Amino acid sequence: MTRGLPWGPMARMAGRRTLFAAPVLLLVTFGVFAAAALSPFDPVKAYAGTAGLTASQAELDQLRANLGVDRPFTARWWDWLTSALTADLGTSAVLRQPVADVITGRLGWSALLACCAFAVALLPATALGVLAARRRGGALDRVATALAYVLEAAPAFWLGLLAVWLFAVRLGALPSGGLTDAADTVTAGQVASHLVLPALVLGLSHMPWFYLYVRQGVADALEEDPVRGARARGLSERRVLLGHGLRSGMLPVLTLIGSRVPELITGALLVETVFSWPGIAAATVQAATSVDFPLLAALTVLATAAVLAGNLLSDLLYGLADPRVGFDG
Repeated sequence: MTRGLPWGPMARMAGRRTLFAAPVLLLVTFGVFAAAALSPFDPVKAYAGTAGLTASQAELDQLRANLGVDRPFTARWWDWLTSALTADLGTSAVLRQPVADVITGRLGWSALLACCAFAVALLPATALGVLAARRRGGALDRVATALAYVLEAAPAFWLGLLAVWLFAVRLGALPSGGLTDAADTVTAGQVASHLVLPALVLGLSHMPWFYLYVRQGVADALEEDPVRGARARGLSERRVLLGHGLRSGMLPVLTLIGSRVPELITGALLVETVFSWPGIAAATVQAATSVDFPLLAALTVLATAAVLAGNLLSDLLYGLADPRVGFDG
């Protein structure tokens, strides 16, 4: 008789984390408005553009009043918060469209890039980590580990520029960017060709962490008594490696998934900028430099929620993989 999934404990953990997330998101939005109020960037000049260079001070003051940036940041924060609770995220001053439209039009592209990059990072890293752990100190282990440390030290934007130079400039095999207007109709082939380089670069920037964790976890698992007992019972090396070593060795990787979400978001912003990918990177940069309060707050809440969701996912996966941990701790 097989045991079903512990839906009850999982739901309780998710409920507790949701209650914890509410005040965290509240403080994050307040911090965004406070930091933006102290920013040296002037949202009025960013909104006016070149017209602001010839505008009189009275016209700038009137525009400041129309945008509401002459009010205390606490009042602006409270107005945005009460509107956000009714699903009204306000209007982006710099992009001249509702914040909800900005996010929904760009979030899918960022999610596509992040998912593909995650697969690029995790799948090869797991395979290499298992093979390296099987023969620690061997040629594959030494070469793969050395490359992992080199990639770990390489910034994502540097890898992006290197990839553009090699694959787009020198070889001409892949486009360097240009898929910037998400409103245009593009084919699946165009999306795929533009996705290869940013997904590869973002995945490579995160691959060393997964590889090193898998390698160390599987190597430690192969030294445990249950694995030695399985070998003594005559089980094949493949079954021992995949059925015992990999299962125990992947437990640390589950906790790594949640901790890598912030780095994945940060790396995605840099990679999207390098490759002109039509995700949320451009909107984030414009919101920060233009002190676009509604858009900046919404994007920050979105990033914070993604981090909290990643941590919850890693804890749930760890609890499912190791029943000794449980969900009620």
